[in-house]
Amino acid sequence: MDYRLDHIHLRTAKPRTTAQFYIDMFGAVPVGEVMTGAALRVMVNLGGLLMFIEQVPPETPAPPTAPFRGIEHIGLLVADIEVAAAELRAKGAKFVVEPRSPAPGIKIAFLEGPDGVRIEILQRG
Repeated sequence: MDYRLDHIHLRTAKPRTTAQFYIDMFGAVPVGEVMTGAALRVMVNLGGLLMFIEQVPPETPAPPTAPFRGIEHIGLLVADIEVAAAELRAKGAKFVVEPRSPAPGIKIAFLEGPDGVRIEILQRG
């Protein structure tokens, strides 16, 4: 059996606003919108990753503060972390971990996305 990544599914009270964040910050490409029952699902392509961003009622509990079990963050590879961080700051990104090198050959930083989603940018090599 051959398994391949198809999509990641995010849930939010404001799917269009959340999708726009990924479009504005990272250049995600809008794919479309559909209604799934009474919920709006907005789809974007982020660097080859299809993201389903689906509406939930506003009273849906927020995710816990990281770290926690399960999927903790989305990791995005960049060629130059300092340039990427400067571009993201200029767009209003809020970094929760500034660029740093935890080990030789890798630099990482984390920023906060909508609904508490942590997004890592990383440079290898």
